[in-house]
Amino acid sequence: MEAKMISQGILRAVLQLLGVGLLFWLVYQLQDILIYFAIAAVISLIGRPLVLFFHQKLKLRMLVASTITIVILMSLTVGVISLFVPLLVQQGENLSLLNVDVLEQKIGQLMAEISSYFHLDITFWEQQLAAPSFFDAISLSAVPDFLNSVLSLLGNFTIGLFSVVFISFFLLRDSKMLERIILTLVKDTYTTKAKVSIDSIKNLLSRYFIGLLMQISILLVIYVIVLALVGIENAFVIAFLCALLNLIPFLGPIIGGVLMLLLTMTSNLDASFSAVILPKTIYVMIGFIFGQLVDNFFSQPFIFSNSVKSHPLEIFIVILAAGTLTGPLGMIVAVPAYTVIKVILKVFYSENKVVQSVTKKL
Repeated sequence: MEAKMISQGILRAVLQLLGVGLLFWLVYQLQDILIYFAIAAVISLIGRPLVLFFHQKLKLRMLVASTITIVILMSLTVGVISLFVPLLVQQGENLSLLNVDVLEQKIGQLMAEISSYFHLDITFWEQQLAAPSFFDAISLSAVPDFLNSVLSLLGNFTIGLFSVVFISFFLLRDSKMLERIILTLVKDTYTTKAKVSIDSIKNLLSRYFIGLLMQISILLVIYVIVLALVGIENAFVIAFLCALLNLIPFLGPIIGGVLMLLLTMTSNLDASFSAVILPKTIYVMIGFIFGQLVDNFFSQPFIFSNSVKSHPLEIFIVILAAGTLTGPLGMIVAVPAYTVIKVILKVFYSENKVVQSVTKKL
C-alpha cells in the first residue's frame, strides 16, 4: 500500500512538473501575443478615465465611449509619429547628398578644436578617423538588406498595432473582461478578495500611467524651451525623444542627456567651437540638469506618492533591485509590478505585521 502511494505521489509530481514545463513553453511560444495583451492592458488603463467620463458624465453607451477613447488615443499616437516625419525626411535628404570626405573633415576639425580648447590628447581617435576602414565601411551593398529589414519591421509593426488596438478596444468596452479571466483561475473561496484586489490595482495603475504622461509632458516643455532658446533645429522632436527616454529609470536620463548634447554639437559643425558650439552645449546642459532636478525632486515624488502610494525611497530600492536582477526592462516594469504585489499582499495577508507596515498607505 505504501509503495502504491509513493508511486502515485511520484507520478503526480512528474505530471505537475510536465504541466509547469508546458506552461512555460506556451508562454515562450506565445510571447508576442502576451506582449500585445500587456500593451493593450496598459492602454486600457490609461484610457479608462476617459471611458468613465464619457459613460458616467456624458451618459454615452460603453460602445460609443470606448470607440471615442480609442480614436483619441490613436489620433494622439499618429500625431506624435507624424512629428518625426519631417526630421526623417530631412535626414534622408542629408544622407542622399552626403559627402563622406567633407563629413570626415568636419569631424576631424571638431575633434581638433575640442582637444585644443581643453588641452586633450585624442591621438587614438585621430588614428581611427584616419584608418581606411572607418568611412570605407559605408557601402551601398548593404542597402537591399537594410530595406528588407525595414519592410519586415514595418509588417510586424502593422500586425502588432492592429492587435493592440483590437484588444484595447474590447478591454475598454468591457472593463470586466480581464477581471473575469483572472477570476476563472482563482478558487471560489478567494473570489471576493480577488475582486477587491483587481479594482484597487486598476485604480492605482491608471493613476500611475497617467502620472507618467504628466511627467513626460513637464520634461517636454522644459526641454523644448531650452532647445528653442539656444536655436536648435527640430527642438520639439529632440525634446520629445529625450523626455520619452526618461521613462527608463537611471539609464534613460543619461542616454537622453548624451543624445541632446550630441545633437546640439553636430547641428553646429560649421561654426566655431569656442564661440558657438561650446556655449550652446553648456546652455543645453544647464537646461537639461534643471529639467532633471524638477523631475527628481517634484515630478517623480508627486507621482509615486499620490498614484501608487509608495515612498520615493521605497521606489528607488525596488527599481534598483529590479535593474540588478533583470536589467533595464525590469526597471521599467518594477513600479507597476511592485504595486500589484503590494495590493495582493494587503488583501490576502493583511494580518501580517510586515505587510501592514509596507501597505499602510494603500
